[in-house]
This record gives sequence, C-alpha cells and structure tokens, in this order.
Amino acid sequence: MSRAERILVTGAAGFIGSTLVDRLLEQGRTVVGLDSFDPFYAESEKRANLAGATASASFRLVEADIRDAARMDAVLSEGFDAVVHLAALAGVRPSLERPAAYADVNVNGSAVLFESAVRHDMPTFVFASSSSVYGERESGPFLESDRVDHPISPYAATKKAGELVAHSFHSAHGLDVTCVRFFTAYGPRQRPDLAIRRFAERMRAGSPIPIYGDGSAVRDFTYVDDVVDGLVRAVDRPLGYAVLNFGAGRAVSVLQMVDELERALGVEAKREFQDPQVGDVPRTLADVSAAREALGYDPRIGFEEGISRFVAWLEGRG
Repeated sequence: MSRAERILVTGAAGFIGSTLVDRLLEQGRTVVGLDSFDPFYAESEKRANLAGATASASFRLVEADIRDAARMDAVLSEGFDAVVHLAALAGVRPSLERPAAYADVNVNGSAVLFESAVRHDMPTFVFASSSSVYGERESGPFLESDRVDHPISPYAATKKAGELVAHSFHSAHGLDVTCVRFFTAYGPRQRPDLAIRRFAERMRAGSPIPIYGDGSAVRDFTYVDDVVDGLVRAVDRPLGYAVLNFGAGRAVSVLQMVDELERALGVEAKREFQDPQVGDVPRTLADVSAAREALGYDPRIGFEEGISRFVAWLEGRG
C-alpha cells in the first residue's frame, strides 16, 4: 500500500471536507481543494473552515462548479494520486423542494468528475454517498449488501444513482472507486441546518427545539474525526470497486441526543413536538464490519465525548 501524496478534495470548504483537508495537510500531503461556495449556508462560514488550510503552502483553493466539464478537466489534468469527491447539494428536506437541481449537481456533476478522472488516469477515487440510500426500515444494523432500491427522498436517490454511475465507470474503464455511506456525521464545523447544531443553537438562545414525531427516531451519529480517519484510509488503499458504511455502529434516539446536549450545554431544552416530516427515516444503524476489514476503519469517539467536543467548538465561536 502506497501513500497518496497529492490529493484533490471537492466540497473542500464544507464540514467534512475542510476537516479532511486539515488532516491531510497535518500529515504532510499536498491538497487542492475545490468548492463552488453554493449559498446553501453562509459563504463566510465556509471560508472560515478553510482559514488554517489557506495559510499552508501545501494547499490551493480552486473555486469552481463540478458540472463545469472544462474546468474539471483542467484541474484534473494537473495530476493527483487520489480524488475525494464530497461536493454535493446536501440535505434530505431541501431536496424535496429542488429535486431537479439535486439530480443535476449530484449525479451529472459526479459523472463529469468520473469522466475526467478516467481521462487523466486517476488511480483512486473516493465518492461520498449516504446512509439515506437505505430508505425506511425498522431494524438494523444496515449492511452494504442490503437492497437499496426504494429511496424516499430525491437526495437519497441521487446518492444511490452516484454509486451506480461510479460502478459503470469502474466496469467500463477500470476506475478505482470506493463509495462511502456516511451515517449522520457531527462535530465541529457542522452545517447549521443539521439537527445537533440547530438544536444546540436554539437551546443556547432559550428558543424551543422542534422534534418531529415522538422523538423515538434513532440515528447512528458518527463523529467527524472518525469519518475523516476512514476517508484517509480509503485514499491510501484502493479496493477496485467497493461500497462501505462509515458509521459509529450505535443507535441514539433524538430524545437521547437532546439529553446529551442539555448535559453538555448546562441548559434545559424546550421541546416542541411536531408532526413527522416527509423524507425522514425512522432509523439508521451501520454495520461497519466491512469497512473495518477492508480499511481498518475503527470509530473511537463515543457520543458523550463527541457532543462535549462539539459544544466546546460551538461555545468557542461566541
């Protein structure tokens, strides 16, 4: 196994992307980060995510849209040992309002990158998929071999489509692709629309938090450092074509999550129960044995510790 030294990261200014960029730079690698700064949330926050990276001589930021084939071809022609493709329109609920846009960016944009990667002989490609592809199910844990042909949101459909497009490029052109299914990543730099951050900010302000349904829905909350550790391992270990779960392997209910936020913040939440939302699944829970065997993936950060770290970051922002 050889170490990838020059890496392209798309979606580099985002939550997971910027954390990955920082990790790669800490390890002495050279990174080109690509981001379109889509206005889904504040550009100033995304640029702050990259403040440390942009001060490094080993990092360069390219502002471009992954759907721009000419720009992608120019960037990938520079030559990389690996591409980590995180750029996407994110979020289940927003995808219900903009399904065509999600398909355009997440499927067409990914195909543009795959095509350019083949043209320029990229040895390793890591594609960010999502646990949302598993759809509605009452039991777990979820296995990569489970059928995932009943997505319940356009976002989930685009991520499953991305996996299929990736497989077609592997089959037809030999592109080495590892598709990683993220399970509810959280931690410092988390997007403002995601539940843990949204709840924490409302609790600090004394505002009620909306709980959809009865709060019994469970998620496999996975700390961002564990996700990034898996991505680094995937960059350095090409697998041909693989689909792997990146989760923590434990289920935490929404009400348990609120309890942990109360403990870490030292405030009491004002719970406001509302009707369940279309597109939300009742349960996610990863079986990570395949990722552990293939990559040595080993999530280590417990939920209580992860929430404490997240709250420390949030309070440090003022």
